[in-house]
Amino acid sequence: MTDGRGKNLPEFKRIKVAMVTNIPAPYRLQVFEHLVAHPNLDFCAFYCSGREPDREWDLRDSPVRQVFFKEKFFTYRDKFVHCNPDAWSALSAFRPDVVITTGFNPTFLVAYAYARLHGARHIAMTDGTWTTEATLSAVHRFVRRRVYGGTRAFIGASLGSFALYRSYGIPECLMFQSHLCANNDAFDGGGQCKRYDFVFSARFVPGKNPLFALEVALGAARRLGRTVSILFLGSGEMIDEMRQVAKIMRSEVSVTFAGFVKQAELPAFYASARILLFPTQLDTWGVVANEACAAGLPVIVTPMAGVANELVVHEDNGYVLPLNADQWVDACVALLTQPVLYARFAVRSIERVKPYTYKNAADGIYAAVMSAVS
Repeated sequence: MTDGRGKNLPEFKRIKVAMVTNIPAPYRLQVFEHLVAHPNLDFCAFYCSGREPDREWDLRDSPVRQVFFKEKFFTYRDKFVHCNPDAWSALSAFRPDVVITTGFNPTFLVAYAYARLHGARHIAMTDGTWTTEATLSAVHRFVRRRVYGGTRAFIGASLGSFALYRSYGIPECLMFQSHLCANNDAFDGGGQCKRYDFVFSARFVPGKNPLFALEVALGAARRLGRTVSILFLGSGEMIDEMRQVAKIMRSEVSVTFAGFVKQAELPAFYASARILLFPTQLDTWGVVANEACAAGLPVIVTPMAGVANELVVHEDNGYVLPLNADQWVDACVALLTQPVLYARFAVRSIERVKPYTYKNAADGIYAAVMSAVS
């Protein structure tokens, strides 16, 4: 490169950033695309696996440079634990200045060890919260303390993530937020006919409580004195049991199973419903709430989801309630019988979700990188 007089200028060195994470997720890919656009970053995503068995995400082509380790994992307490020995050689080929890890699987510990040995800055990144990690063993906490001791910056998805970091003594100045997001613009459901009273969007597994959603729908039908309708988006091991229960209550609750829905089709389904029921027993965040809020839906959620009282605020754009069917029915009936209340909640959902964008999420990661290398 030369200046206007033909003299050589020093080459600008971009910061090489390795993001080491489990699998490509649709709500993170577009965040990575914003990072790729930064002129002073050379960004590469390293994945432990192409896809885990319990995920059915449709993943679009991306301009992000991506490296997939040789797939190797085992299950432990219904969780997938990745162990990719080739992570070391893959990172050696890239030679990063910064290594970001998103957990504590063996693969992430290998990446952390690589960073420490080769003088790269390490950044910890988590979607977890103080609540979701409250039952960790002493061994798990010991590993985290050791890793955090050699970490230069900390990225969290939520205020709950910050509370988790504080519990390990991490100072505020080293914490940066990178929200979990949906494509807000795609979920504008203005003017679409509402065919369903409720929508449930999650895997059909006990921890997501789909049968509780059916119980709430039945209670609302009896309280309202009419048939109510509920739309289920997703799939999972409980589908047969759910169909049997739906058959029993079919005279009072109209149940539609849409199956797994592609990302591009989700906005229309959300726009066709009035209220999102999100009765999870434990969720680090809950991107389905982002999608519902962007579509202008009030959300009813348990306190055990990361979105609770952060994206979904009690009596502002939804309700944060324990798993008590009567309380959920009360909230549903209020929203379905009071148009002014419903309209206010719907508007507030759209307003509250506006800052949760891919660009803002990328800016949080970028700020953490610049802090780590400064």
